[in-house]
Parts: sequence; C-alpha cells; structure tokens
Amino acid sequence: MTDATCEPTTSDVVQDLGWGRLVFGQTFADANEFGNALRAEGSGRRDIGMYLDAPHVFVALHPHEFFIDPSFTYRLVFDEPGEYGPADVPGLSVRFVDSADDCAAINQIYVQCKMVPADVELMWSNSRDAPHMIYLVATDDETGAVVGTVTGIDHAQLFDDPDNGSSLWCLAVDPTLSRPGVGGLLVRSLVAEFARRGRSQMDLSVLHDNAGAIALYERMGFQRVPVLGIKRKNAINEKLFAPVQDQEGLAELNPYARIIADEAIMRGITVEVLDGKGGYLRLTHGGTSVVTRESLSELTNAVAMSRCDDKRVARKVVSEAGIRVPRGRTATFSDEDYEFLADAGSVVVKPARGEQGAGITVGVTTNDDLDRALLWAAKHCPDVLIEERCEGEDLRLVVINGKVIAAAVRRPPEVVGTGEHTIRQLIEAQSRRRSAATHGESAIPVDDVTEDTVRDAGWALDDVLPINERLVVRGTANLHTGGTIRDVTDELNPTLARVAVEAADAIGIPVTGIDLMVPSVSGEEYVFIEANERPGLANHEPRPTAQAFVDLLFPRTAATPWAWQAGPVDQG
Repeated sequence: MTDATCEPTTSDVVQDLGWGRLVFGQTFADANEFGNALRAEGSGRRDIGMYLDAPHVFVALHPHEFFIDPSFTYRLVFDEPGEYGPADVPGLSVRFVDSADDCAAINQIYVQCKMVPADVELMWSNSRDAPHMIYLVATDDETGAVVGTVTGIDHAQLFDDPDNGSSLWCLAVDPTLSRPGVGGLLVRSLVAEFARRGRSQMDLSVLHDNAGAIALYERMGFQRVPVLGIKRKNAINEKLFAPVQDQEGLAELNPYARIIADEAIMRGITVEVLDGKGGYLRLTHGGTSVVTRESLSELTNAVAMSRCDDKRVARKVVSEAGIRVPRGRTATFSDEDYEFLADAGSVVVKPARGEQGAGITVGVTTNDDLDRALLWAAKHCPDVLIEERCEGEDLRLVVINGKVIAAAVRRPPEVVGTGEHTIRQLIEAQSRRRSAATHGESAIPVDDVTEDTVRDAGWALDDVLPINERLVVRGTANLHTGGTIRDVTDELNPTLARVAVEAADAIGIPVTGIDLMVPSVSGEEYVFIEANERPGLANHEPRPTAQAFVDLLFPRTAATPWAWQAGPVDQG
C-alpha cells in the first residue's frame, strides 16, 4: 500500500473507464470524501475504490453501503526494466487502440466475457486525450480481428504517484479464440510499456477464485500484496457480497434456461424451477402462467415442433413457401445414394431427426466415406438425409415473434499449431477453454468424427502441428461440439432477415433458430439448412434475445421495440 508519509500532488483522483470509475484512495485526505466519490456511481456501472488507508475500518463504519471486494491484488516490481519485453506469439500482434472501431471491438469482447460493457465514445476519448490511459489490443495477423484487450493506467502521470506505480485493468480475450497465449502476451506488452516509461511497478486485481488468471500472473513473477478494493453494494455486485442462496433451483439451470429466468425475475415475473437439469420453468405474471424449456414454450404447437424435428419435413414446408433449399434425398442405403453423391460431388449426411450436431458428417466425397457416414447417422436416427454440400458461412438467425433479433455466423472448431504440441493436446486445451467460456456447454469430443476430420486433412491426432498452422478438427459448426459464434446482426442483408422470418412463418413457429448457408452475410444468396425449435438464446448476448422471448410470453412487461421487421419495407 502507498507509504503514508508520501502524498500525491493531485487530490481526489477519479478515473472514468466507461464501465465504471476507479477511485484512488491514496489521493483523498478525507475518507468521507472517498465514500462520497463511490456514492456517485452511475446506474449500471461498477466503480472500484483502491489504495485507501485502513479500508477495513472504512467498510466497518459503512457496512450497509460498501464491502471489501473478494479479490487479490498482485504486484510486479520492475527490478530490471530491460527484462520485460514481450515474447512473440506467432500469428498475433499487439498495438495501441487507433480507432473508435477498436473500442467497439473491445466492448464486444467485454460482453462475450460477461463483463460490464463500457462507453465506447469515452474509451476512444481516453485513448486519444489522456496520456496516462493505455488501451492495447491483440489482433490476429491473418484476419486483423481484435481478439483480446488490456487497459493500463499510469499512476505517475495521472496524479504524480510517489510510488511511481501503474496498474492493469480489464484483461479480456475473445472466448471463442482457438489460439492460446493471448492473455500472457497482452500482460507482457503492458508491462513492457510501463517499464519503458520508467515506472517502478504494476498492480492488478483478480477475483480470488480465478485460478487460471492467478496461475498466469504468478508464473510471470507477480506477488500478492495487502491492497484491498472497495465497492458499493449495488445490483451488479450483489453476487460478490451476498451470494444468492439456491432456494429455487436456479443454480441447476444451464445458461440457456438461466438467461430466461434472470430476465423474468428482473421484470417481477414469478419463476418456478420445475426441473433444473432439464431447463423447465413455470413463469407466472398477472394471472398468466407459461411453462418453458429454455426457449421452447407452450406457444410453440405440436405441428410446428414436428416440422422442426424432422429435417425432411422442414425442407419441404419452406421450399413450398418459395425458400431455396439444397438438393437432397432420403437415404435408401442403395446404389441410388452413390448416384446422388456422384452427381453432387460432395454431400452432407445427417439424421433426419436430431440436434446438437449429433450424427452429422460434412464433406463426404467417396462411396466408402458415404457408407460410414450413413451408418453413423443411422445410429442416431433410422431415417437419414443426404444433401448437396453448399459452400459458405453457417448463419444462424434467431426469429422471435416475426422479427430477427440476432444473427451470428457459426464456425467449426479449429486449433492453431504451436510447433510443440500434438493435435490431440491442442484439441484438449481448446476444449477446456471452450468449456470454461460456456459453463460446460461446449467441448470438442475426441471421437471417430474428429479423428476422421483430422485424417482427411492429412494429419493424425498425435502429430505435432507446425507453428501457426490452422486445422479444422470437426466439419460441423455446432456449438455443443466446440464450434464458435460471431455476431453479424449489424452486417446482415435485409433479404436474409426476410427469408428467416418467412421460413419461421411457413413452419408456424413463434421462436426458432433458422440456419442458412450463405456466401456472405451482406449478400442476398442463401440456401435453407434447417430450423431449430429451441435455439440457445444465451449464445447471442448482448443481443436482446431473452428480452424478446419474455416480451412474447408477457407482452405487458415489454419496453423495447426490436429493429428487424418482417416484410419488404426498409429493414436497416
């Protein structure tokens, strides 16, 4: 903690970061004024007070307003500044933020990581006009996409810190990223920048149970110091100072049911967990009661459910409505299947009934592979569909009550070579990251399908993948088997939105995930793949999917109009 005999030359320092403010306690001569600064926290923000002398005394005197943050503070002392240059990570670069678009990309990563979103304009203003603020982004050398971010504050420049210190905030990495090492690269890059500036040390705060981050920091030489953070008792922080007791079975819910329960509770709708593991809820408000299973509700009738359940029926129904579908046939396990393959060149084989990508084989080109794919699909459903493979992006559109609420491109899982690890090891590491990012809902199975996909690409699971080599390890983009998702709602061509709405209308379903294969999300070309009667709404945060779903069930509680409308009108 700051030496009590040294006083900063600037008083009452508060720095706004867009998601909340940092209140530097060592700059406040009066603890009451420190408290007043925290009391000025804006709605939906998360302010943090740090470096206050005797923080436990302050909290003990104001127990109903404030609490000690259950985090550790770690410090790296720059004994040899020349030692802190960042090690290269092939395929990645780190640079300073140079546009408002970078700040928007940072905010998107915050949301994906379940962090409090930030004010993009304020971040951009800070990066331009405040030399004590450092915003770094990690970018993919191949695509240029922002895949990680870290924020730093130069204490010496901000308030002439007598300790000549600095601090790290908001380390976040795109949870869908297949490449390891991004977090460490960002931390080392920030350390190098502060060392270059002549700072003496860098602090960071990490939640006590974030074992992965703590292990990273300790490997890098950070050591725990007795510095405590203080936060207000607000709704955002509630789980930190008053852990919710699971009296209603909420903790058993998966993310797809929990997002609906949370939205309902926030509106004053009574939530009864009927079956936590199954995701069944009873929602009651104003005399109306609706049973849901994740995004499936009593408003979806049996006919619509059966149309989605059988992919052959869904194809027929939407085709009759004028929607394009790929050529396909029901497998007869005869020479006619081979003839269709020869004509199509490459096909997708899938069970007529099934979900979560089970039993699907993509890119079948030979008769032997077709036989294996048919047998694999038949294990999941005796009726098997063979479709011509159409190249392009796997686009999921969430349609709720005749409107497209979210659109996202789904991609199959891939790994990136390090030159040291086997493909099996890379898959296992990527699977752990995907599982952690999705609360156990996504993992890459190392099964015959994965082994065949790797073999078809010319590799074996125990081969060492060359450095920076990308390898797709499963053909399907299903999220449950390790696929990733990227929001494209703002890039979506209105024609594709209209097709999704028309497909949902043809099926007669109020809530659905329409899957299209498209050359580009900004173009008009597409083919319909299938409709899902129970789309995972949590996969599309921060798009207001849960809000739109609860609006449908309880329209009197609705407050927000959604942008995408059905019909030929301008849908921008």
